[in-house]
Amino acid sequence: MKRKYIFLAIAILGLCYTWYYNILFFMEHNNADIFYFFEVAQSNLAGKSFGADLTVVVLAFFVWYIPDARKLKVKYWWILIPLTFLVAIAFAFPMYLFMREHRLEQINANNS
Repeated sequence: MKRKYIFLAIAILGLCYTWYYNILFFMEHNNADIFYFFEVAQSNLAGKSFGADLTVVVLAFFVWYIPDARKLKVKYWWILIPLTFLVAIAFAFPMYLFMREHRLEQINANNS
């Protein structure tokens, strides 16, 4: 199996795994909005630790991925910026790796 399809499967897993719990949260809290979601997520030290961890991961991802995508001329790379926040970094990061692998295959095919 090509590595890019493994990245695609991980992206789908990241989408489903995170949003399964997001949907359960919003079903459990009938009047919840996104601000309440973040308030609850930051309501204890464990949640704050996860939030800090994800913030650093997202920053490192953007510092690496934006110049990398521009250098390789990956199509539609910019869509992952809002999707990182609207879906999850668990989706956006492996999705970029899928897109990157696809682009590298195209470059290698053109050089052959």
